[in-house]
Amino acid sequence: MLFALFLVASVCGEVYFKETFDESYADRWLTSNWKKDSGEQGEWELSAGEWYGDAEGDKGLKTTQDARFYSISSKIDTAFSNKGKDLVLQFSVKHAQKIDCGGGYLKYMAAGVDQAEFSGETDYNIMFGPDICGYSSKKVHAIFNYKGKNLLVKKEVTCETDQLTHVYTLVVKSDNTYEILIDGESKQTGSLEEDWDFLEPRKIKDPEQSKPEDWVDDAKMDDPEDVKPAGYDDIAKQIDDPEAVKPEDWDDEADGEWEPPLVDNPEYKGEWKANRIDNPDYKGPWEHPEIDNPDFVEDDELYAYESFGVVGIDIWQVKSGTIFDNIIITDSLDEAKAFMEETYTKSKDAEKEMFDKAEEERRAKEEEERKKEEEERKAREAEEEEDEEEEEEEEAEEAAATKEEL
Repeated sequence: MLFALFLVASVCGEVYFKETFDESYADRWLTSNWKKDSGEQGEWELSAGEWYGDAEGDKGLKTTQDARFYSISSKIDTAFSNKGKDLVLQFSVKHAQKIDCGGGYLKYMAAGVDQAEFSGETDYNIMFGPDICGYSSKKVHAIFNYKGKNLLVKKEVTCETDQLTHVYTLVVKSDNTYEILIDGESKQTGSLEEDWDFLEPRKIKDPEQSKPEDWVDDAKMDDPEDVKPAGYDDIAKQIDDPEAVKPEDWDDEADGEWEPPLVDNPEYKGEWKANRIDNPDYKGPWEHPEIDNPDFVEDDELYAYESFGVVGIDIWQVKSGTIFDNIIITDSLDEAKAFMEETYTKSKDAEKEMFDKAEEERRAKEEEERKKEEEERKAREAEEEEDEEEEEEEEAEEAAATKEEL
């Protein structure tokens, strides 16, 4: 069920959007026309999956077709700006299919977006949530659009990769700091300015300065008093093996002149190098002087957006089965935590128990099938062996009969 704009705080903040998904979700969520004509647009269904804590309460929006694009969105009844307030984005996602490559993130957009044409090209304010592809990419996206550019976080957070429900929370604070939580546990905090490239750098290298030509940055130098010993280069790297003996059957005319094999020369010391000593002229590594960047412009409202009016899911999945649920947009982390307690926390233990039972049954079935295949294999081998024995007996009888005739 969708609960739109809450002007009266139920815990300690405003709730702008809340969705738990029930049979009426299609009245609020619009599937995009994107990729429909090509047949690449996947279909959604309302489902709690094969394991859950509450058969009805845990129903969410599920992807149902492999190798498909999915694009669906819902309007926020009353658009809002987060200026002067914290912004908390939270939702749950369950990759029940043991996802190998596909997204599990949401996009938060301004009011006025054409939902019927919502696609990967549609502008958004924030994109947040897990993304998995193979063994190399298992991260939580937190992408901010700033002045037309989508900015990726520089400090990567690893997402959950099991087949159970997990809750992802992004807190964007009005002091330009942020926090990312998974299942209510803080995974990363920091500064928007430091962890995204919102602004030009405050300092730049002074273009008027360059490294002096006489700057010495070699800490060590060859010892000028160290001289290569006379005859050092005359020592061969390899010498004739002194223990080698010409074979008695060696024929110089037929085999050519005999030469003993070569062995490493124990007297050889390698290429000569002078001893290294401290360089008295060493000045240390040269550091380019910095100056204030004339292009740097302070912005105390990196966190702020003029309008939030639409929330959507726009993903590609190789293997379907992901379930999105319990979406909330609020200005209070306590409000989001309370919602998580009512939904995820209430169901997670029962879901895990049901999953473990399903896994146990799956393994038992696989073992039963394995044993059956093994028995069938042995039966085939026994039958083939029996056929071979019968064939050998028939050949022996034919040979005996032929011999009697002769």
